[in-house]
Parts: sequence; C-alpha cells; structure tokens
Amino acid sequence: MSFVDKTLTCRDCNAEFVFTIGEQEFYVEKGFTNEPSRCPDCRRANKARRNADGGNFGGGGGGFGGQRQDRPMYDAICSECGKDTRVPFQPKPDRPVYCNDCFQANRPPRQYDRF
Repeated sequence: MSFVDKTLTCRDCNAEFVFTIGEQEFYVEKGFTNEPSRCPDCRRANKARRNADGGNFGGGGGGFGGQRQDRPMYDAICSECGKDTRVPFQPKPDRPVYCNDCFQANRPPRQYDRF
C-alpha cells in the first residue's frame, strides 16, 4: 500500500493541514479507518478540553475516565449461568441477557484484540 501526503480541511477552524505519509502509516497500523477531521492544533485543544472535563464528552461518560450519569438499571437473570444481574437496558424475552462474566466470555474479540 503506498501513501502520499494529503491536504485536509479542519472541521473546527477550516484551516488546511497535511495528513502525512507517516501519519497515514500510523493510522493503518492502529487499525483506524477514518482520516483525521481536525488539524493538530484543534486536536490538542479538543483533547485538553476533554481532559479538563475529567474525560467526559459533555458530562456523559464515554469510557474516557469520567463517570457515567445515572441511568436506569433493570433486573435480569443471566441466560447462560442463571445468576441474578442488572443491565442498563430493558431486557426482551426474545433476546438473551448475560451477566458481566458471561458477556465477557461470549463477546467476539475486538479488532485490536486480534493483533
């Protein structure tokens, strides 16, 4: 696969920036499928904003170190081991529900877990 430098436009400040060959190779190595949409300055500013918020995107959590807002939890019985569990969605009778342990054991590997 050969790469060439690409000129992209930042979605925040509309400035043009170069997506270099080295950056493109890094993105492929990490399994990223989208080109960057922000210039390096706006990426740094956005990251600093996220870190200042404790990692929250607008206060809603998102797995970046922040706490999730309270949301309703529902009682359920694990379809595999029969253990009582709580899930963040309304269980449906036609779909299996798993406790955390069984969910982790049955979950397909993530793309980055395959390397």
